[in-house]
Amino acid sequence: MSTLLHLDASARRQSISRELSAAFADAWRARHPDGGYRYRDLAAEPVPFIGAAWTELCDAVLALPSTDPERLGELVRTPEQAAAWKIIEPLLAELLAADVILIGTPMYNYSIPASLKAWLDQVTFPRMSLGHRRFVVASARGGAYSPGAPKAAYDYQERFLRDFFAGHFAVSDTVFVHAELANSRQDPALAHRRAEHDTSYARATAAVRALAGEY
Repeated sequence: MSTLLHLDASARRQSISRELSAAFADAWRARHPDGGYRYRDLAAEPVPFIGAAWTELCDAVLALPSTDPERLGELVRTPEQAAAWKIIEPLLAELLAADVILIGTPMYNYSIPASLKAWLDQVTFPRMSLGHRRFVVASARGGAYSPGAPKAAYDYQERFLRDFFAGHFAVSDTVFVHAELANSRQDPALAHRRAEHDTSYARATAAVRALAGEY
């Protein structure tokens, strides 16, 4: 039985990235009626930032020849580390239980929201491989950052996440679906590009629904 972990990170209650991730999740759940599903709203229920006790647990992991994420709790030695582990454990358990990790995220200031970065920090430890797991990122960007666009070089959203999953989790199976020029809905300076956004949004919606049928 396949399991989907669905995360949303947008600060907007009504957001394009939420709509795209929901389209994938709905299609995936229709295809896997008996599959497992866990949803976490990282903006509505923020994950705390890491603290000193988290760094101590990382140091303990580094002293080991390999990392078994299922046994990280055995490294806890102090009350402060126990408090840190209380935050980490449910987040890490959700991640390890999932076969597919779906992330709905906007681009904020060329990168990702702090809410998503906080989650990534809490569940990431040295030399931790996630093996067979697959990541899907459904994103919205205010401007245009696709290859060939004038601001393509400023896309630290996809670049960061792709490198993070490959470098920290040893996962190369990551698919990104972007809806671009979202700010054309509000910004008069981009109003003339609204049709481009509408096309990008429609393509992204169709893409995530089709992708869900492959996972």
